[in-house]
Amino acid sequence: MVVLLAIIVMNKTIVSQVRFDEKGLVPVIVQDVVTGEVIMLAYMNDEALNRTLDTGKMHYYSRSRKKLWLKGEESGNFQEYREMLIDCDNDTLLFKVRQKGGGCHKGYFSCFFRTLKDKETGEFVVTGRKVFEPYEVYKK
Repeated sequence: MVVLLAIIVMNKTIVSQVRFDEKGLVPVIVQDVVTGEVIMLAYMNDEALNRTLDTGKMHYYSRSRKKLWLKGEESGNFQEYREMLIDCDNDTLLFKVRQKGGGCHKGYFSCFFRTLKDKETGEFVVTGRKVFEPYEVYKK
């Protein structure tokens, strides 16, 4: 009971320092803990942040679905949090994670899998690595 109370107090102290926007959200940059590669940008509300701190697995708030989600709950591509950083204004978080499988719902390790090839035409080319086939993972 004492350990649980200590965790609740610790989480409350951490969460109280975060400046959530008017919708109760904070942007979260997610980065591979080993390579430093940026995997994704997502959003958290206070509940997602608390669950992440409690479980060690990344939880986010889906703005389109308007609900909390555990990264990997459907695909099995979980993110285990290793380090949390906060920016100078306390309004953006950076999590360094161990990514299992792909971080992108399109099957790539990172959501940032396209690079600008030609500035004049605006052409982007795929430069990231695909690690799974979405149609095999998502049953939509």
